[in-house]
This record gives sequence, structure tokens and C-alpha cells, in this order.
Amino acid sequence: MSRPLFAVLPTLVRRERASFAATLLAPPIALAITIILNLGLYVVMGRDPAAVIYAMLIEPFYSWASFSEVLLKTGPLLFIAQGLAIGFRAKVFNIGAEGQFVLGAIFASAIPIWWPNATGPWIWPAMLLLGVIGGAFWASLTAFWRVRLNANEILVSLMLSFVAAQLLNYLLLGPWKDPNGFNFPQSVMFQYDAMVPILIEGTRVNVSLILAVLLSIAAWIFMQKSFIGYKLQVGGLAPRAAIYAGFNESGAIWLSLLIGGAAAGLAGAAEVAGPLGQLQRSISTGYGYAAIIVAYLGGLHPIGIVISSVVMAALYIGGDNAMVSANLPIAAVRVFQGSLLLAYLIAVAFVRYRLSWRPVAIRSPS
Repeated sequence: MSRPLFAVLPTLVRRERASFAATLLAPPIALAITIILNLGLYVVMGRDPAAVIYAMLIEPFYSWASFSEVLLKTGPLLFIAQGLAIGFRAKVFNIGAEGQFVLGAIFASAIPIWWPNATGPWIWPAMLLLGVIGGAFWASLTAFWRVRLNANEILVSLMLSFVAAQLLNYLLLGPWKDPNGFNFPQSVMFQYDAMVPILIEGTRVNVSLILAVLLSIAAWIFMQKSFIGYKLQVGGLAPRAAIYAGFNESGAIWLSLLIGGAAAGLAGAAEVAGPLGQLQRSISTGYGYAAIIVAYLGGLHPIGIVISSVVMAALYIGGDNAMVSANLPIAAVRVFQGSLLLAYLIAVAFVRYRLSWRPVAIRSPS
């Protein structure tokens, strides 16, 4: 009778307590790993890696004009990521923020499109409010199917993003198309009072950036100081214990998705009432998907998300620079963003777990 064979294999063992210093170091380590990996990719592509990295990571901060564009893109990323992070911490995974962003833009655009001659300081705040309603409404569809039929919120929210894109196409190619727009799929230009006021003169940075910072403060208070936020976190960390304690799982799902949808809708409204000044098919630029990376890169913590929003916004601007100055394709820019998330998740795994080499019995042939 043959003896059993043993092999020493690595296994992940959860640490009793994650190091705070390691948690803080995980994002910069992930960024360093991402840069190293992508340098090799640029060499294989025949691009100058130094020129690409300079364009992507240095140029966005090199001049005030470039940095102001970073601040402009920080706003929508910050809005969406803060909303998504609340749901992610409750283990409610809203992947459809892109569609909720589009619906927020559509709802907000209704005022200047239906009443192009309206004036008054109430218009742009009303547009932002409509954006919140639009995003929350679109997220409520996911919440309904998740609660009533136990449908997977990841798939439902993602598929609804494609529906939102088609709804946008229908409006811009049909009833909301600018009759004087030379057949381009876009709405009329919005009037002055439908534009969010400029925050920094000489730039495109508007008041929505302040609103994004205020939302971040509110998210921190909600998750760290409120009992409702505490229940959401407990529901994410220990679902069975939360149910045993009497926490309402359905309520947590509804609240998480509505918060995420409202934040994404607000970002969409701020985009059409800010730098765009009209509803365009190009409103869907991937903010909703990039915000997922932002949320996790920030450790799902409101303060960390503020920092990661600036980093991701810089990558947006730096990616545009690299496409022009280093002839880098857009796909390579997206690979950089995706590999950054992957590197961060790996780094966090080693923060929370440690490798343990254990002998494992292998069946010997009889």
C-alpha cells in the first residue's frame, strides 16, 4: 500500500489585525507597481516610457492650467465615488453609476431644454436637484429587482447603464435634438442662468467642486458618526449578525443604492450645467466606472477617496496628454487605470492576509 504524498503549498491566513501603516502604504505601493508594469508595456509598444510617464503623471501638475482641469474632473469622480463607497461598505455593489450619471444629466437638462428663455438664480440649483432625483430613480430600479426578486444588483445596475445610453441616444437624435445644431446629436446650448457659477476665475472649475467636498464631509459624518451608517457597515461586515440584531436588510439595500444613484445623478447634472453647457452624447465618459477604482483606491474611506479622486483625475488629464505627445492609444490609458485597481486589490490582500506554507496531503496513485 503506497503512502500518501504531501506538498507544501502557500495559503492565505487572515491577520488578527491589519497594520495601519501598511494600509496607508498600500495605495502608493500599488501605484508604483502599476507604473513599473506599464513601463514594460510601453517598451513593447515601441513608445518612449519616460515620455509617457512624464505626460501622464507630471504634466497634469506642471502648470496651473493643467491642474485646474484636474480639479474640474475631480468633482464628478468625487461625487460618484463617495456615493458608491457607502454601498460597497454595506456589501451592496452598485456597478451602474454610469447609467445613473446619464439619467441625472437627462433630468437636469429638462429645464433649459423645455424653458430655454427662463432666467433667474433658481435654475442651476433646480437642475442639480433634478439630477439627484434622476440618478436616485434609476438606482431604485435596481433596488426594486434586488429586494423583490433577489436579482443580482451587479448585473441589473450594469445592464441599466446600457439602457440609459440608448435613452440618451433617442433623446438627442429625436425630440431633444437641436434643430440648429447642424445635425449633431446634441441639445440646444443652455442659457447663462442654467450654468453652475465659476469658482476660480480664468478656469472652468465651478462651484460643484465645493459641493463635492461638502458631500465628502457629509459621507464621513454619515459613516463614522451616525447610527444608520453604523448599521450599514455592520451589515457589510457581518450580515448574519446584523439580521440577528434586527437590522433591515432590504432597507440597507434601498438606502445604499439610492445614495449611490443620487450622488451619480448629481455628478451628471453638474457636468451638463458646468463644463459642457448642453446635453451631448459624449456625456458618458466612463466616470461611473472610473469611480469604482477611485472608491477602492481610497480604501472606501471618505478621506482616502478625496485623495484618490485627485489621482484618477490627474490620470484622465495625463492620459489625454500622453495620447497627444507620446502617441499613446486610449486603450493603453485604460489598461493603466485597470492595472492600478488590480495592483491595489493585491496589495490590500497582503495587508489583511499573510502567506502561510502548510503541508497538504495529495492522493497517491493506487
